[in-house]
Amino acid sequence: MEQPKLHTLDHLVLTVRDIDTTIAFYADVLGMTHLPFQVADGSTRHALRFGPHKINLHQAGAEFVPKADTPTPGSADLCFLTETSLAVWAAHFESTQTHIVEGPVARTGATGPIHSLYVRDPDGNLIEVSTRT
Repeated sequence: MEQPKLHTLDHLVLTVRDIDTTIAFYADVLGMTHLPFQVADGSTRHALRFGPHKINLHQAGAEFVPKADTPTPGSADLCFLTETSLAVWAAHFESTQTHIVEGPVARTGATGPIHSLYVRDPDGNLIEVSTRT
């Protein structure tokens, strides 16, 4: 029997302390688009879209079921690829008063070498913005 294989990521979920604060950060600082969406029960949920990818947001303490065993704000470490130079990102982070934790530094991404800047979102999740080298 052939081993089944995955080919891509559809979405991931971030558990957050404040949905509106999170939306503002990811839209204003990282350029993502807020995407409210309705589910089968008619309720509205919130997501962030960038390219073909989506991050669903769960309010801490009111997560949608099923959920992670221990949904915790601030436990994620995410790396996003960009084609914009890190110098432009550094200036943007400064203009939005977003503290750069580290970088630019050389790292290894999923497909090879990258250069990265690190910041934190409002929940303390580590956000890596990277260019391929």
